[in-house]
Amino acid sequence: MIYGYARVSTEGQDLADQLERLAKAGCQQIFHEKRSGKNADRAELQSMLLGLRAGDTVLATVTDRIARDPLDMLTILRTVKGAGAGLRLLDEPFIDTTSEMSDLILYVVGWAAQWQRRNILRNTAIGRERAMARGVKFGRKPKLCADARRAALDRLKAGENPRQVAAAFGVSESTIARLREVKPI
Repeated sequence: MIYGYARVSTEGQDLADQLERLAKAGCQQIFHEKRSGKNADRAELQSMLLGLRAGDTVLATVTDRIARDPLDMLTILRTVKGAGAGLRLLDEPFIDTTSEMSDLILYVVGWAAQWQRRNILRNTAIGRERAMARGVKFGRKPKLCADARRAALDRLKAGENPRQVAAAFGVSESTIARLREVKPI
């Protein structure tokens, strides 16, 4: 049996290219998911690995679709080889588990994928820090502006029921309850 594995990190990304290429390569069943590759605990990947039998082949487009961590890659490779199956990558034809050099090459490519992920995380953190320094606010916008928050707190202090205050401002009671937890404006 020839299995395919396709993965993208987010719901907004498209699997179509990977799925099409794997189908053209002869995959009889393609497992796919939209989850980060930072760890190997992915339902579709694990399902595919558990179903492998001797003589099966797993195809993916590139290393980082399977794993970003070299240790995860080696664990996955060990599982594939332990089942008597093989692993091939369409865009990295030098990765073929039938050769002895495969383990070394997979480790190096896996390390490169991890290095790339660390760079992405580092660059993201730097961008976030710079944005915060420029005054960019992260997270959800408050449901009530500063004046409305003051007015709601004044009504609460005057003894008005939180449910009535929430209804008056068109927000939930939990939004009003959180006003009491926030520092005064």
